[in-house]
Amino acid sequence: MSKTVLYMSMSVDGFIAGPDDSMEHGLGVDGECLHAWLTDGDVSPESHRPAAGPSAEVFDEMLGTGAVIVGRRTFEFADGWAGDHHNGVPIFVLTREAPAQPAPGHARYVTDGVESCVAQARSAAGDRDVMVHGAATAQALLGAGLLDELRLQLVPVLLGQGRRLFDHLPAEVVELDPAEPTEAPGVLHLRYRVRKES
Repeated sequence: MSKTVLYMSMSVDGFIAGPDDSMEHGLGVDGECLHAWLTDGDVSPESHRPAAGPSAEVFDEMLGTGAVIVGRRTFEFADGWAGDHHNGVPIFVLTREAPAQPAPGHARYVTDGVESCVAQARSAAGDRDVMVHGAATAQALLGAGLLDELRLQLVPVLLGQGRRLFDHLPAEVVELDPAEPTEAPGVLHLRYRVRKES
C-alpha cells in the first residue's frame, strides 16, 4: 500500500518559510534559502533536478510519487502549479470549502475531510507513495494518524521568524523512528517513520 510522505525543507529552528509569506513571496522574506539545496551545483534547467548525489535521489523520490495532497493555502501560493505538480499526477487540495472556479489541470478540491482526501490520493497513487505538502496539511494528517513518513531537508540556517512546520500539533506525543541521515551540500536529509498505535 502507498505511504503518505511529507517532503519539507526546514531551517534548524523549525521554519518552513520566512515572515510575510504571500502569493507574491511563497517562502516569505529570506525563505528562498530553504530551497537552495535544489539549485546547489549543476542543475538541469528543464527539470530543476540536482545533478547527482543524495539531493538528486531525494528529488527523484519526490517526483516518483503518484499523487499529491496539499492544503489550499499552499496550493494558492504555488498558483496551483498550473494544474500539474509533476508528471500529470493528481493533486488533492484539502479545503473546507471549494472556490467557485474549478481547480486547474490535474487538481481537485476535497471538502469532505482529511480521511477522504487521503483515501482518494492513495487510490489514485496505486503502489506509489503520496507526497504531502504544507504545514497545516501535515499537522492534519498527523493528528488523524494518517501520515506515514517525514522526509525533512534540514538547511543549516536559523531564520528566527516565519512559519513553523509544527506550530499547532495536538498536545500528545508522536513517536518517530529515524533512519540514517544523509548529508549533501547545503542540506541534511532526514527521514522518520511515524510510529502507529498497535
